[in-house]
Amino acid sequence: MEIVKRPRRNRFSPTRRELIKETRFCAGQLIAPLFIKAGVNQKEPLPSLPGVFSFTADAALKECEELLKLGIGSVILFPIIDKNEKDHDGTKALSRSNHLAKAVQLIKKECPEMVIMVDIALDAYTSHGHDGLIDGSGYVLNDSTNDILADMSVLYGELGVDYVAPSDMMDGRVGKIRKHLDEKKLCNVGILAYTAKYSSAFYGPYRNTLDSAPTIGDKKGYQMDPCNVKEALLEASLDEEEGADMLLVKPALAYLDIIYRIQQTTSLPVGGFHVSGEFAMLKAAAEKGWMNYEKALQECITAIFRSGANFCITYGSKDLAKHI
Repeated sequence: MEIVKRPRRNRFSPTRRELIKETRFCAGQLIAPLFIKAGVNQKEPLPSLPGVFSFTADAALKECEELLKLGIGSVILFPIIDKNEKDHDGTKALSRSNHLAKAVQLIKKECPEMVIMVDIALDAYTSHGHDGLIDGSGYVLNDSTNDILADMSVLYGELGVDYVAPSDMMDGRVGKIRKHLDEKKLCNVGILAYTAKYSSAFYGPYRNTLDSAPTIGDKKGYQMDPCNVKEALLEASLDEEEGADMLLVKPALAYLDIIYRIQQTTSLPVGGFHVSGEFAMLKAAAEKGWMNYEKALQECITAIFRSGANFCITYGSKDLAKHI
């Protein structure tokens, strides 16, 4: 056959393939989620997330030391709050003595090079499971919720976090948080804005872990409709205008087009959150013997970076770092 153009020439050997690889990422672009619980010296497996654990503050410090050795320099912390400590208004979210606050201080003291991010929302703290305050009808109140989110951000900024990560999807919360941080001279505390957080079926294992599924209604009144693209672009432009430092799309795999579209329109770094359901289904299929977990995970995360992400939050961070 007379074929002038043979693309397979570039796929002939491992070294040729490595030479022209178009999408690359390293461990330093991964952010590891850590679930923080009360207690001492405990590391317990999470039933809904195989291979993922909850940590007390001291155990989380050990995990951070291991992550740093693997080249992972960023973590995002989520609190596990006991049911009897949750209330209607999520008051424990503003406690300086809660176990999440203790973990932040300990990790920053012993591992100052670790970039610490903290999820800013009320769902883990409220008895009703919503990300904000609600009125008698169950409607999530926007502006009064923003007041608490801003106070939470200042609290964790003062404790030493590098980024606060509002995941609530309230209107105007980024601007409110930025204003409060700057007024408190916390100008170096960044904001990782969940700019396009969709109302998704892929959050199940996370909600099981935090026991944070809404007991009244659902979250469609503030999280985004999976059908919408322009709305995500609007949210991204508003967050950038209000002072966000980085933008996050959640979930990632089912919304690769959103990552791509936002990346084309913003000057800010954009990341994807490979969420609990997207991760757990890989584990479940691997346990059935239907696929190779490590290879499938790497392929999924490569897709997120290929879509234009600058960074990725994934429960598989540690596994990836050992193989890439």
